[in-house]
Amino acid sequence: MSKHTGSTLDGFLDEDGILAEAGAVAIKRVLAFQLAEIMQQQKLTKTQLARRMKTSRSALERLLDPENASVTLLTLERAARALGRRIKVELAA
Repeated sequence: MSKHTGSTLDGFLDEDGILAEAGAVAIKRVLAFQLAEIMQQQKLTKTQLARRMKTSRSALERLLDPENASVTLLTLERAARALGRRIKVELAA
């Protein structure tokens, strides 16, 4: 019988010390998906969005990479503004 039987996924991940990392990766995947969807709706290429953000295309590629969780709020904010959107960040209980 597993010592994790009946435990939650969050509890399991926390015991293994990877809960925060898993949460960050999940959030990044959602944001990357949302950005790509908005780009598609606005018919924007990566090059065009990078130009609007005043950044390189390689920096934008990192932002859109769902596996790359190392993104700054400043970069997210610049992408959102370039797409006519805003970032909303809040702490949850």
